[in-house]
Amino acid sequence: MSTQAPDIDIARAATLRPIEEIGDKVGIPQSALTPYGTDKAKISLDYIASLKDKKDGKLILVTAITPTPAGEGKTTTSIGLVDGLNAIGKNAMVCLREPSLGPCFGMKGGAAGGGYAQVVPMEDINLHFTGDFHAIGAANNLLAALIDNHVYWDNDLDIDNRRISWRRGLDMNDRSLRDIATSLGSPVNGYTRQGGFDITVASEVMAAFCLAENLPDLQDRLGKMVIGETRGRAHVHAADLHAQGPMTVLLKDAFAPNLVQTLENNPAIIHGGPFANIAHGCNSVIATKTALKLSDFVVTEAGFGADLGAEKFFDIKCRKAGLKPDAVVLVATIRALKMHGGVGKGDLQAANPGAVKTGCVNLGRHIENLRAFGVPVIVAINSFSADTYEERKVVQDFCTSINIQAIEASHWADGSVGAKNLAAAVAKLAQNGEADFAPLYPDNSSLMDKIETVATKIYRADGISTDDKVRAQLRQWEEAGYRHLPVCIAKTQYSFSTDKTKIGAPEGFTLPVREVRLSAGAGFIVAVCGAILTMPGLPRTPAANAIHLNEKGLVEGLF
Repeated sequence: MSTQAPDIDIARAATLRPIEEIGDKVGIPQSALTPYGTDKAKISLDYIASLKDKKDGKLILVTAITPTPAGEGKTTTSIGLVDGLNAIGKNAMVCLREPSLGPCFGMKGGAAGGGYAQVVPMEDINLHFTGDFHAIGAANNLLAALIDNHVYWDNDLDIDNRRISWRRGLDMNDRSLRDIATSLGSPVNGYTRQGGFDITVASEVMAAFCLAENLPDLQDRLGKMVIGETRGRAHVHAADLHAQGPMTVLLKDAFAPNLVQTLENNPAIIHGGPFANIAHGCNSVIATKTALKLSDFVVTEAGFGADLGAEKFFDIKCRKAGLKPDAVVLVATIRALKMHGGVGKGDLQAANPGAVKTGCVNLGRHIENLRAFGVPVIVAINSFSADTYEERKVVQDFCTSINIQAIEASHWADGSVGAKNLAAAVAKLAQNGEADFAPLYPDNSSLMDKIETVATKIYRADGISTDDKVRAQLRQWEEAGYRHLPVCIAKTQYSFSTDKTKIGAPEGFTLPVREVRLSAGAGFIVAVCGAILTMPGLPRTPAANAIHLNEKGLVEGLF
């Protein structure tokens, strides 16, 4: 692998085809597309509904080992794999989440792939795109406004101002908005209460948007959202405020999936974007199901490591949507494995097969966890130029010892050519019928048992720790009819535990559950663990400081 141009230069040098041509590749007629410029479009919901009787293609999940600062390249691999599948004659599409502005201006950067495995136009995708997130934020905050307005005008629902749980949303990292007081000043401003903001991608509106099958389902989910309690401790729903109708109107255009293309002009759907460390971390159900009708292979990814994104993909998205994945690609890099083996970021360039072998404990645990869902697994070694033969052989030998195929891929440097071997192996794995998918726990388990199951079976904790208030809250929700819901664990992405410094495969810890939140519209219970926050802050030196327009009016510093 050789040094190559920056991602943005590669993207700008690409020859993009008109979006109508991209749609035509998978049979979407021009009349079913609403163009946003020449290189992106919304797919008509009426057209999507007309596909219901078509046979589904194979569903492939791309996930990764526990994230490190060295990088794993899950999105890049998803895109490279689809380009590779098309290069070997398969009809394949990639389904990804939309990037949040918070990480783009914070510290993570863009989320459109990298090198010669990108989706384009990458600047648009990372900045505003088709406005979906703005619509989601507006719908979220419309509900907040309706709640406070109802309390101000007579409060016929008898909402307890102290027990309003609905939070406002903003798609930006802003720690100062985590806990705020609203309606200060004159009495005409309303009744003062404590509130706060979540980043839009952690909101229940985002989760409901991504799990809804169609607009009527979305409207129903929005109406079911619990916004607080009455003075008599009864739940108040968004439907009690007649909020679901206008919220759905705001989301109507956003709900149509977005069609774009890879650098090699293969179709990509990018839609929705919940975080995986504080939400369920998958692109929209409607996008995935649409792609399954349009192509023979659909590659999708779930955020962060397999303990977060993949678990939630299986236990929430697949359970709710009736999806049955056919294969899983687990992405690892030699660099990341060395970090899990104890090597510091500044020493990653030096060959260290011993550290790679030590770091494979993290890879092995993820493989064990994925196998528990009954879906066959293949490991993709995402290549870097400094990787040595000896280091790669350590990973190959480790995977062979546990009967797992590991394939090196160089899509970042070589595009589809570097992913052909991986693509052929993944296609064969998905087509051989080995998958026998089942979620980790049954619907009828108690909510506490579900949290404990994820903690002990996936994170390998000894158990959970929480207070009586949390346990009582879970019992109350069960009595209210929510026992069947899956759980969504919100915790750090950097460790199986809630301590981000515990790399590798830690054991002998408990999972501290700080609070629980009911997402009745999305259809899951959130367990907030450790120090995880639903409104991130900016780092000491935000990525935003380097972003600007150059003398030609082009964006610099974003990638």
